[in-house]
Amino acid sequence: MRITHLRQADLNLLVVFTALAEERNVTRAASRLLLSQPAVSRALQRLREMFHDDLLIRAPTGYEPTPKGKRLLQELSTMLPRLDRLLSGEDFDPQAEETTFRVAVTDHASHVLCPLICRMVLPGASRVSIEFVSFGDHTFDAIEKGRLDLMLNADDGYLPPRFASEMIFDDSYSCVAAKSTKHPKVLTLKQYLAAEHVGVGIWNELQTLPDKRLAGIGAKRRCPIWVPYFTAAVRCVPGTNLLATVPTRIARFESNSAAFRILKPPEVLGGFKYLMAWHPRMNTDAAHLWLRRTIRETGKALSSAS
Repeated sequence: MRITHLRQADLNLLVVFTALAEERNVTRAASRLLLSQPAVSRALQRLREMFHDDLLIRAPTGYEPTPKGKRLLQELSTMLPRLDRLLSGEDFDPQAEETTFRVAVTDHASHVLCPLICRMVLPGASRVSIEFVSFGDHTFDAIEKGRLDLMLNADDGYLPPRFASEMIFDDSYSCVAAKSTKHPKVLTLKQYLAAEHVGVGIWNELQTLPDKRLAGIGAKRRCPIWVPYFTAAVRCVPGTNLLATVPTRIARFESNSAAFRILKPPEVLGGFKYLMAWHPRMNTDAAHLWLRRTIRETGKALSSAS
């Protein structure tokens, strides 16, 4: 095996290159790596000498990779996590290894899964921290660049095919109405469309699954108000004739309240699967395997409690 060039290489430079190529900015890359800007600039110069190529060139929007830079980044996205796992060992011990996972969640997941994780997982994982952040337009890019470890979202058809995913639980929709309204307990499609609604802007100003399924039959509901969270939608209902279409597990939180009624929506809304998704480069990472197993077991506990 010829390893002449590898013996002369500083592998730490590859970590610097990955950060620079993803951030496309020396300041942001330096902050991410906990290095000074001059140190990152010197590392880029050494990388250029190592690979006999500019790798990254300045552009109006930040550094852009050369063709060789693009090929290198693609290779490193798989290689570096594997090397890191080899160096740290095959197994991940949440009681001995200190790490922080960043997980993007929707309002739905934060309400039904996070409490279970606090009770089921954290007591036995004394060295682990889990930072839950809000799901949004930035999430896919953050997963791609390694700023997020995992994301939890409904299977709404928007997940890019380049990501790996797994179902963790399923749910259905319910409508929440004020106690004083005259809406029937079971809504027909005609009655549902005749009502006014509180929309929940989850993705591109749509409440993706209800609105997509209505669009599939050529229908559209009227939403005079939009909010970013399911819980906020529910809180908008009292004192109005508005309907809030929310996951059934969230609706159940209000099932004993004197202020609300829980109604069954038209069948066209159906149910949905809830997914965890991640970048495939993390498929075999020991710590990530532990995280996915943890989320999977939490989802099973949630389903068994339904």
